[in-house]
Amino acid sequence: MKELIVIIITSALINNVVLSQFLGICPFLGVSKKVKTAASMGAAVIFVITISSFVTSIIYKLLLEPNDLSYLQTIVFILVIAALVQFVEMFLKKFSKPIYEALGVYLPLITTNCAVLGVALNNVQYGYNILESTVNGFATAVGFTISIVLMAGIREKIEHNDVPKSFQGSPIVLITAGLMAIAFIGFAGIL
Repeated sequence: MKELIVIIITSALINNVVLSQFLGICPFLGVSKKVKTAASMGAAVIFVITISSFVTSIIYKLLLEPNDLSYLQTIVFILVIAALVQFVEMFLKKFSKPIYEALGVYLPLITTNCAVLGVALNNVQYGYNILESTVNGFATAVGFTISIVLMAGIREKIEHNDVPKSFQGSPIVLITAGLMAIAFIGFAGIL
């Protein structure tokens, strides 16, 4: 149990996938304009990363590793992730049209979100079992959601501030992301 708690804290805060590992930057910057949209993207990413961590771990442990097919892991993991994203996209299109439209092009981009594939590959690299892989995937996705929702909240506030013309738009967002990354370094002292 202690190991799982360490995985959760480490994955969500200390080694935050966006602010420490710099994976998943495209949706982080693209969808973080409104808190509601960011939270929806975070929920979709939580679902996809958690389920893909579970499924890829099972496939790796029960199929690829015993049959000495580990070299196929990247291809197999990409196929699993693509299928899960298609499922999420169809679900949102059918049951939550406004969220589907708000996420726009960024929803299919979860398939190519390097954070999703990165978690699956890290699970193998760290030698996690199926439970640890699933917990790591969930915690990493929660960390992504924390980051994107915080950024969206800050960006909503920045809209009402007097930002110098040369810093408006992307420059202030990148500066903000850099400051958030520095702030998240402070979590390293937790463990």
